[in-house]
Amino acid sequence: MKLKLKDYSFFAILLIYTTLINAQTKINGKVTSELNKPLQKVEVFDASGNVLAITNANGYYQFTTKKEQFSLLFYLDDYELQQVLVTPKTTTYNIVLNSFSEKLSEVEIKAQKRRVFELKRLKDVEETAIYAGKKTEVVLVSQSTAALASNNARQIYSQVVGLNIFQNDDAGLQLNIGGRGLDPNRTSNFNTRQNGYDISADVLGYPESYYSPPAEALSEIQIVRGAASLQYGTQFGGLVNFIMKKPNPNKSLEIITRSTIGSYNLYTNFTSISGTSNKLSYYGYYNYKQGDGFRPNSEFSSKNAFAHLGFEISEKTNAELELTYLTYLAQQAGGLTDAMFEENPYQSNRVRNWFQIDWLLYNFKLSHQFSENTNFTFNFFGLDASRKALGFRTNRVNQIDTGNERDLITGDFKNFGFEARLLDKYSIFNKNATFLIGTKYYNAENSSIQGPGSNGSDADFNSAIDDYPNYGSQSNYKNPNQNIAVFGENIFYLNDKLSITPGVRFEYIKTGSDGFFKRINTDGAGNVILNETIASNESNERSFVLFGLGTSYKSSKFLEVYGNISQNYRSVTFSDLNIVNPSFIINPNITDEKGYTADIGVRGNYDKLVSYDVGLFALFYNNRIGLITKGQSDGNTKQERGNVGDARILGIESLFDVNLKQLFKFNNDVSFNFFINTSFINSKYTSSRENGVQNNRVEFVPDLNLKTGVKFGYKNFLSSLQYTYLSEQFTDASNSVLPSLSGVNGLIPAYNVLDLSLSYKYKYFKLETGINNLLNEKYFTRRATGYPGPGIIPSAPRNWYTTLQIKI
Repeated sequence: MKLKLKDYSFFAILLIYTTLINAQTKINGKVTSELNKPLQKVEVFDASGNVLAITNANGYYQFTTKKEQFSLLFYLDDYELQQVLVTPKTTTYNIVLNSFSEKLSEVEIKAQKRRVFELKRLKDVEETAIYAGKKTEVVLVSQSTAALASNNARQIYSQVVGLNIFQNDDAGLQLNIGGRGLDPNRTSNFNTRQNGYDISADVLGYPESYYSPPAEALSEIQIVRGAASLQYGTQFGGLVNFIMKKPNPNKSLEIITRSTIGSYNLYTNFTSISGTSNKLSYYGYYNYKQGDGFRPNSEFSSKNAFAHLGFEISEKTNAELELTYLTYLAQQAGGLTDAMFEENPYQSNRVRNWFQIDWLLYNFKLSHQFSENTNFTFNFFGLDASRKALGFRTNRVNQIDTGNERDLITGDFKNFGFEARLLDKYSIFNKNATFLIGTKYYNAENSSIQGPGSNGSDADFNSAIDDYPNYGSQSNYKNPNQNIAVFGENIFYLNDKLSITPGVRFEYIKTGSDGFFKRINTDGAGNVILNETIASNESNERSFVLFGLGTSYKSSKFLEVYGNISQNYRSVTFSDLNIVNPSFIINPNITDEKGYTADIGVRGNYDKLVSYDVGLFALFYNNRIGLITKGQSDGNTKQERGNVGDARILGIESLFDVNLKQLFKFNNDVSFNFFINTSFINSKYTSSRENGVQNNRVEFVPDLNLKTGVKFGYKNFLSSLQYTYLSEQFTDASNSVLPSLSGVNGLIPAYNVLDLSLSYKYKYFKLETGINNLLNEKYFTRRATGYPGPGIIPSAPRNWYTTLQIKI
């Protein structure tokens, strides 16, 4: 068959048409300051909040687009926001950013930043990580009016839905957050990271976070719920990733110092230095805290240092080195019974209890851009740390200290690992797609020793086994752990609005326990009547595959529908097995926990008037580990820690942030926002082999978790008033209502707290002040089974703080 001229014309027109619709225009330019100095790390946004490019060391940026006409936003901290209109006739846009003038008020500066930040969410892809279809929340710490010097988690995480927080520390030495029925103790149910690498004691064997970076050093906190298990580990909680502030790319030296005083002789100082010189960049800080605490016998002293060095090997290759060191010593006032709390919630009958942390973290990161679409990152990280707990510890917390030898528990953590990730953007069937593959190796050599400490009252953490050879409970264990993981995810864009993201993770876990437990009983005269040593040398190997699936439909910037489901896994930790605790016993048949998490929700923002995220979640938890009350052979009852049963947790979570300035058309001198954050949760044990557990509510799950507040600013003055309410919650699977004599189990009653924060800026100075627990609520959020108890650990009464910041 011969083709006629008109046929050729048809094909030619079709080819031209196809080429035009798929044509991509390259937009480029250079960003400089008013002094004609190139500005690097300027973020280039479109009107939907997508980061299209970031300027390099020469101030140059470049990206491709199919759009013919749209707005571009250029943003860099400490510079005025610049907006330009891209038209088909122009492809090069050279931009000059002016630094904030001293005439510009704090509210105007904040308004410009908020305009950008309101648009920003965790994108589908960030460097070598995929977040499409996941429930992500970003705490913008640098824009917060919270009590940053004391790491007040209740305020910092106020807009993160459903978090349950232990509030027993007025200095923020440790972060204790959970959610959706997960124990908040030392954030152990989240994979906690700093700039993308692990910071907990032992991800598998002891995933507790004794170190949390100071809020004054953070730019943001990224939180990804249970669907993070595929990329970041197997935890039910998901990911908490602390993102440190970056070196100032446009100054050779920047100094910020913040000094804080507050109630109970609180004093803190945070001083940071930052800058960039040619291809070398740096950021470092030193943070010192001391205070007496709001209870007797609760003084503390903390020192924390951090150093970041970055070197631009080439335009496509960067190397970074980070070191973190924390040491603190805290006296522990001990726990209370319910009767003691009612009598005086701030009393203490423990004067010889101490806790000490030494934490050294290191990380080397190499990032390389193979092409515009292919990125690679490699992290080599490690930890050399110890924790030491010393004190008179008995299940009868109202008993007066006898003055005899104290119980000493020491733990040493030496681990290292690496994680490599490769992300590639490609096309399949003329549709965009993104592929991620990664691998992680983790090795830990940890040890725990328990035995007698000195009979003194000071913080002497030396063993006193030679003086007290017949001490009742002694143990010495080595706990080696090894983990190899391979994971992958792929975003398939079915069209411009709809994407699906399947994922898979393979895990190999080998945990071990090599040591002994010694039990010694004596009669009233001190004679040994029982001396038995139980040795163990166990190794537990397992391998498994986890699957997940996410989806996202973005109808517009006003509305995104997202959903995901992902399997979870938690291995038994060595603290589940080896630590002897007077408050409970360990079921010898305790095993790993399994389950899965699902989310579905809608989110977006409407015309800069309201930002929202409303969703449903389901968490199915099999072989959940918890506490139940059991009768013993000697006729007594005692708490037992073991696999309680299968649990189901369902909830509705919502966050609405309303820009009242936009609603009432206030001028640029005013900022005014109202937010409400609510979580309604229903939980129960669906099955259990233990008596009296099935159909009980799950521990650490308040039916209602509410945080709401208003933020108001006028020129250089900013303020925040926040209200927090949590309904009652159980602390054990037996749903004990009447408290035990030890105060370890029983209800945590409902409580509400009101906080006020204020700040004022003048030139290079900034003054912050506030009153926490404004109404002086007497409450507690924790019944500790061990240190810092056992027993009820009260929360802080009304207290104040004042911070002076100087920026040079």
